[in-house]
Amino acid sequence: MSEKQKIIQQMLQMQKQFIAKEHEGGIESEDYYADDGEGVLSGYHQKYSELANQLIDLAHQEKGSRR
Repeated sequence: MSEKQKIIQQMLQMQKQFIAKEHEGGIESEDYYADDGEGVLSGYHQKYSELANQLIDLAHQEKGSRR
């Protein structure tokens, strides 16, 4: 599996966990943005953003372009 595929799989898994928590009623909108380090989404926003940026960088590298 390529690095891009691994990142995409990790992001999809994170999304599934997020949706499951949301359906359980355990997530408020501030839980996503205001990470206090203790909530159900602790570090989620930061980690997901890092993965998205890695994916963008790999795509640019693959195409020979830059941001």
